[in-house]
Amino acid sequence: MGFPTQRPRRLRQTPALRALVAQTRLHPAELVLPVFVREGATEAQPIGSMPGVVQHSLDSLVAVAHEAVTAGLGGLMVFGVPVTRDATGSGADDPEGILNVALRRVRDAVGDDLVVMADLCLDEFTDHGHCGVLDSQGQVDNDATLVRYAAMALAQAAAGAHVVGLSGMMDGQVGYVRSALDRADLTDTIILAYAAKYASGFYGPFRDAVESTLQGDRSTYQQDPANATESLREVELDLDQGADIVMVKPALPYLDILTQVAQLSPVPVAAYQVSGEYAQIEAAAAHGWIDRDRVMMESLTSIRRAGAQIILTYHALEAARLLRP
Repeated sequence: MGFPTQRPRRLRQTPALRALVAQTRLHPAELVLPVFVREGATEAQPIGSMPGVVQHSLDSLVAVAHEAVTAGLGGLMVFGVPVTRDATGSGADDPEGILNVALRRVRDAVGDDLVVMADLCLDEFTDHGHCGVLDSQGQVDNDATLVRYAAMALAQAAAGAHVVGLSGMMDGQVGYVRSALDRADLTDTIILAYAAKYASGFYGPFRDAVESTLQGDRSTYQQDPANATESLREVELDLDQGADIVMVKPALPYLDILTQVAQLSPVPVAAYQVSGEYAQIEAAAAHGWIDRDRVMMESLTSIRRAGAQIILTYHALEAARLLRP
């Protein structure tokens, strides 16, 4: 047999060559850091199941926002952790509720130097832990929940959020909130739709971070992990209703969905590398089983390669440091 005439290895010989022909590149501006702020906290508190991630105080939240600007990140996604909760999540649209106070503090601190995103969901604020209000049978009432989402959107926009992140997976949520924002002359407020959000087991550490009170699961409104086609239907509905950005969540276990959404969507596509994905990397690295930085960057590159233009990741600051020239 003759020697090969095709030699793909030629383009892999040196780091400079590999960089020259790389098809997928990460940039800090494509990364969004999710952050948690706890009502009444006087200093940052570690989250046991998410090493390196904390529940912020208002002051430490502002400090990390400045750090994100310096690192060149694209944005922050802010989650609130209230002290008290009730059946309707009344703290979610209270101007003095922890999330809205935090949004004002961050926007005042960074202005337009960073995209300020607000989680728009009731699960952190309800005593039952579901993403909506419940009916008399204890089931999530889709349409009553839309009314609460609209109130949240107005409060978050008033507090300074550039982007409201609709994560509850209620039918019609994008259209209802878009109409409410437009009627209030808040037409510039951007809607990030969690268009394909799965009922995943990878959210476990997040529920520690927000001190979730959920009993049961969210399978009646989040998507079944076995299904793909309904994701495209959900995305198309959100696009028709006015979504400015659509997102797939989780990221790595659903790269096939992410690729299909990226091929379909005329608007930017985001993906959320969720708490369980983060915790797996951190736990394996802590045991010496993997090279943390290498796996972190490989996972983010995979998400970007699959089609995400925006990646929400708890590794955003560390990745940005590694991406510096």
